[in-house]
Amino acid sequence: MLIGCHLSIARGFEAATQTAVQIKANTFQFFTRNPRGSRARALDLNDIQKMQIIREKKKFGPLLAHAPYTLNPCALDPKTREFAALVFAEDAALMRHLPNCLYNFHPGSHVGQGIKSGLAQTAALLNKVLSADQTTPFLLETMSRKGTEIGSTFEELAEIIHKTHHNHLVGVCLDTCHVFAAGYDIVHRLDDVLEQFDRTIGLERLKAVHLNDSLMPMESHKDRHALIGKGTIGLPAFVKILQHPALCELPFFLETPTDDDGHKKEIALLKKQLNQSASFPSGT
Repeated sequence: MLIGCHLSIARGFEAATQTAVQIKANTFQFFTRNPRGSRARALDLNDIQKMQIIREKKKFGPLLAHAPYTLNPCALDPKTREFAALVFAEDAALMRHLPNCLYNFHPGSHVGQGIKSGLAQTAALLNKVLSADQTTPFLLETMSRKGTEIGSTFEELAEIIHKTHHNHLVGVCLDTCHVFAAGYDIVHRLDDVLEQFDRTIGLERLKAVHLNDSLMPMESHKDRHALIGKGTIGLPAFVKILQHPALCELPFFLETPTDDDGHKKEIALLKKQLNQSASFPSGT
């Protein structure tokens, strides 16, 4: 199982990787810059090389770089969209120095201009940033259908992908809390949800999973993360998600409301549950 959590890179990539090892993770997610701001860390190739040595030694899976929350690729204001394009271009340049890394971002909010316009604006931004020689996949995150968010249905994500020229570089990061809040029943109908994803988008585009329980019930349209097993999705559902043939080889990233020690406990809990499930398979 490839599992980790969101970690700070304030002390550098090597330090974050060491923290991941300490909490028994074999991957991690990080913000490319301040999640509420615009300044990126200065590139330190020596730090990245030290991180790569640890990753190779510990057999890490793909890392997940996360764009800042403040970006809105489909904003009504052209200057806001231009800023998003600038950050994406800078982050794409950073990704060239980070092998085996994925780049995740929120598709944006149409802020009243309409869903169709929002989808077109986000695709247009990707067309401005992505190039044929880009190697890092850009992942659209599934959203909770809060306010004027786009990307809360598989059909909306598929439309963005379809409108993107180099769409072989575009994939999806499935957030369990978000899809549950958007109305996809991953607790009782996980197979049906994944079959719908495959028909609409294609499972080959699913590259990562944000593993979050939800404080709110299904179809609440509210993005409220909970600790694993402490929310309305529940621990048994997460065991099924981690074991599912379409998902089990993907990297999983905890974004639950806790610290590094808390994530260490969640990782241990999930590993224990998987081991118990393997020892006592269904029907025995």
